[in-house]
Amino acid sequence: MKRVSVLVMIAVCAAQFVFAGGNRQTGRAEAAETIETVEFWFLPTSSEAGMPPSDWNAYRLLKETAKVDLALTMLPSNAGDRDQKTMAAAAANSLPDLFYVSRDTLQKLITTGTVAPVDDLYAAIPNWYRQYGGEAGRDFTTMNGKSYGIAYNGGGQPRNEGMLIRKDWLDKLGLAVPVTTEDYLNVIRAFTRNDPDGNGRADTYGFGAFLDITAVEEGLGTRMAPFFGAFGVAGTWNLTRAGAGLNIYKDGYFDALRFVRTMVEEHSIDPNWTSYGRDDFRAAWKQGRFGIMRENHSAYGSEANYAPFDKNFPNGEWIVIDPPRGSRGEASVGSYTNSFGIIAVSANAIKQGKGPAIARLFEWMATDDAYYLLGWGKRGVNYTLDANGSAVEAGIPDPSKGYSKPEVIPLTQLRGYIQRNSDAELISRYPTYQAPTSGKTMSALVTLRDMQKRPWTLIQGSDTLPLPSADLQRFYRQGVMEFVTGTRPLTRDTWNAYIAEFDRIGGKDWEKAGITAAQSAGLIK
Repeated sequence: MKRVSVLVMIAVCAAQFVFAGGNRQTGRAEAAETIETVEFWFLPTSSEAGMPPSDWNAYRLLKETAKVDLALTMLPSNAGDRDQKTMAAAAANSLPDLFYVSRDTLQKLITTGTVAPVDDLYAAIPNWYRQYGGEAGRDFTTMNGKSYGIAYNGGGQPRNEGMLIRKDWLDKLGLAVPVTTEDYLNVIRAFTRNDPDGNGRADTYGFGAFLDITAVEEGLGTRMAPFFGAFGVAGTWNLTRAGAGLNIYKDGYFDALRFVRTMVEEHSIDPNWTSYGRDDFRAAWKQGRFGIMRENHSAYGSEANYAPFDKNFPNGEWIVIDPPRGSRGEASVGSYTNSFGIIAVSANAIKQGKGPAIARLFEWMATDDAYYLLGWGKRGVNYTLDANGSAVEAGIPDPSKGYSKPEVIPLTQLRGYIQRNSDAELISRYPTYQAPTSGKTMSALVTLRDMQKRPWTLIQGSDTLPLPSADLQRFYRQGVMEFVTGTRPLTRDTWNAYIAEFDRIGGKDWEKAGITAAQSAGLIK
């Protein structure tokens, strides 16, 4: 009865739906018997796993209950590649009906007129709105007085990454867990020079990374953030009353660049870090390329992700440690802000009358049926429910088909969009397991809780602040890369000259606009 009531409500909402501009949509999208194709470019749960199979139950149920033929395309795992694909599609006026997008890229798309405001859509998705975004989510996607994009809670937890180190390498070399920046540098050197894996070859590096640059972690991105945190400049912005402004202007930023430059000069960082994508980086640590990294708790600790490392190194062991502490006692894994994910709706989708179909899709995704199917697979095959209603693998006929197994991950590639983040869900999502080769007891949830306890820097609302111009952003990113890679000498004089040019092309104006916006929003504490 509950499903029938929901579907009746959806049909009524769709029939009464009015879009921006005041034109009521008519035609085939309103006919309950007609199946409408909705194309969705999605950010996958696991970039290393494949697409959902063609016989996926969700496809069939959507056609039967919501009259939607869902066409999925997996977006690249690397943020830069993802943004490039999205912006190229916008330039060609060929964006899909729905697509995952970061807030900073969404701001750029709004100026092109290729994304649609969705304020009028909310009346047709009451269950999704109540459960996954609400007023806070709507505020997060609101720019220039209109909401662009449908917010969702997302599967990721705040502070869900941390510094990991190969404990077996420490033990092999008789080293203690590093604490200070000096300790870190000494261990990084030893991991590079002293054959920590004992294979007699110079094929290891102390630190591994890739360029994971975001609006809140400009410059060298999230993977290098712990080194910037040690010098008090974690994140793009500082939103304290005493130091509000861009961190690139702080003395600590130069010191952090010099620290990273030292690793590069000494060849103690995996030299592929500038060319690695996310998947390349993860393949590298599973192959034993480096011994210290900042990594996501699930990308490290979930069964499907840990299994390759466990097979390659059954005696290997990673542990979570504190980020490096600087000379003034400062330490931070990086900056974070409590925010939402965004699914944007293309202007073309609305023009083509797909609004009602999009509404039916979101309302179906807000049902309990979709919650379990997208999150865990097929009941009785991939999971069962325990007495508390939590999905578990106990009692399924074939344990190899449990939802946490690598070959089943394609069935849950959309789970990040429907997760509710209750304690019961987290226990279910990240079950404790025995690593398949070594037999070690592992838990991505235990790892998460450990990472969340480490030092972090909350810069609430930093992802809502104005963005730099394209030229300024390019100058920012290219400049810091040139300094750390040695293309440009890093001295106080060369740095000061760079900052002067940064100011000239708009750096101070960007900082002023950001501080003004932060003050207006009450973000400076």
